[in-house]
Amino acid sequence: MPRTVALMLAAGLIASGCREGREAPAAAAGAAKASAARFVKVEKGRFVLDGQPHYFAGANFWQGMNLGVDGPTGDRARLLRELDRLRGLGLTNLRVMAASEGPNSEPYRTVPALMTAPGEYDGGVLDGLDFLLAEMAKRGLRAVMVLNNFWHWSGGMAQYVSWHERTPIPYPGDFRTFVEYSARFYGYEECQDWFRDHIAMIVNRTNPYTGTKYRDDPAVFSWELANEPRRYPQGWIDETSAYIRSLDPNHMVTTGSEGAPPGEPGQDFIRTHAAPGVDYATVHIWPQNWGWFDPKRPASYGTAEPLAAAYFEKRAKEAASLGKPLVLEEFGLARDWPPLGNSLDPASPTTLRDRFYAALCGLVEASAAAGGPAMGDNFWAWAGEARPGKPWTGDPPHEPAGWYSVYDADASTLAVIAAHARDMAERMR
Repeated sequence: MPRTVALMLAAGLIASGCREGREAPAAAAGAAKASAARFVKVEKGRFVLDGQPHYFAGANFWQGMNLGVDGPTGDRARLLRELDRLRGLGLTNLRVMAASEGPNSEPYRTVPALMTAPGEYDGGVLDGLDFLLAEMAKRGLRAVMVLNNFWHWSGGMAQYVSWHERTPIPYPGDFRTFVEYSARFYGYEECQDWFRDHIAMIVNRTNPYTGTKYRDDPAVFSWELANEPRRYPQGWIDETSAYIRSLDPNHMVTTGSEGAPPGEPGQDFIRTHAAPGVDYATVHIWPQNWGWFDPKRPASYGTAEPLAAAYFEKRAKEAASLGKPLVLEEFGLARDWPPLGNSLDPASPTTLRDRFYAALCGLVEASAAAGGPAMGDNFWAWAGEARPGKPWTGDPPHEPAGWYSVYDADASTLAVIAAHARDMAERMR
C-alpha cells in the first residue's frame, strides 16, 4: 500500500469501500451500478449521451469546492444560489478544481487547501467537493474535475516540487524561473507518486451525500490532468491519462491544455491529444494575456478578435484530424476601460467583452452546425454575487478581483451566455 494512501486511511479520510489507491484494478467494483447510469462518452469523434449527440455551454466555477465548505471559509447558501443562477442561464457544464495543495500560509493561494501535505487532507474541504457534486447532480450540471494546476494559485505542480525539494517556490515575478521550477514536477518520481495517490483517492471516493463513488457518478463529466500544463514530456500525458482510465472506465479524460499558446512553441497540440487515454481536446484563448489586446487601447480589439478566431480554427482543424471532440474551456476579456480608468470596477461596461463572448460562442456554434469537432465551451469565469472585497470572485487569488469575472448583474453578458446556451441545447432536440 502506498505510504500516502496509508496516511489517508489512518486519518479516516477515504470513504469506506475505497480500494487501496493506486493498486486499484481497472475493472472497478460497482460497474453493474455504473452501467445503468448516464455518462457522456465519445463515439466516432462526437460527445454522445444515451446514443445522441451531446453539446453544452458551461462556465469555469473553479471555486465551487471551497464555497461548499460547511464552515466560515465557505458559503453553502451562496453556492446553492450560484448553481441555481448558472442552471437558470441554461448552462450544463462546470469546470471545477478537484485539487488544491497547501500549506495555507503561502501567498496567492486558494485557501484552505484540499491537500495540506502529501497524502494529508482537510476533511472539510473534501466534504465541500462532495457537497458541490451532489448539488450539481440535482440541477443536471456536470463537472469537469481538474486534478492539478501548472500555476501556483492552487498550489499545484510547484507545491509538489516544493514538498519534494524542500525549496521555496519562486512566485511568478520572474515568469521564466517559475515555469522552469513548476515543470520540474514531471521529472520527480516522488511527485508523481503523490499525484497518483491523489487521483486514486478522488476517483475512488464515495460521496457521503449520494452514496455513489465518484467513478460511478454521472455528475462527473470528465477528469482533467491539470489546468494548463506546460513543458510536459509526452510520456506524462500518455501515462497519467492511461492510469486514470485504469481506475475509471466510465468517464472521459482530457488534458486541460491551452493548445499551443504564444511563447510555448514546443507544445504540440496534435501529439498531446493523440494520446490513447485522452478522449477529447481542449483549447484556451486569452487575448490580453497573450499580448493581442490592451483594454487601455480599445482599438486593439480589432486585431485581437481575428487572431483569436484563427487560433480557434487551427485547433479545430487539428482536433478534427484526430477524430476527437474539442472544448473551448477557457476564454475571457477584461471589462471596458472607462474614461476615468479602472476596468476592474463592476460598474464598468462590458461592450468589448460581450462582443468577444458572442464571437467565440459563435465559432463553437458554427463548428457544431457544420458537424465539426467543437461541441462545448466554458467561459472564464463565474463570480456571481461576489464583488471585489468579497471572497471567491471568478479571478484566482493572484489576480485582481474583477479582471475576468462575470457578475450576476452583468445583464448584457448574461444575455449573450443565455442565448448561446439555448443554441447548444437546441442542437440536442
